[in-house]
Amino acid sequence: MKNDIHPDYHMIKVVMTDGSEFMTRSTYGAEGDTLNLDIDPTSHPAWTGSNNQLLDRGGRVSRFKDKFAGFLGS
Repeated sequence: MKNDIHPDYHMIKVVMTDGSEFMTRSTYGAEGDTLNLDIDPTSHPAWTGSNNQLLDRGGRVSRFKDKFAGFLGS
């Protein structure tokens, strides 16, 4: 393995949307950083089966809906 080409792999804390936390190894941030999740398996409609709306970050969902409005005659 070549030296100095791989990212630093260290322990971080992950905070899920319900407030639960766990420690894991990652290349994210620096040793001891916290990663706060916006969407996780406890809140994502694909896993929960709910019809909650996801946040439209940067208007991507709106642009998609506008672009394909009426595409299938709906």
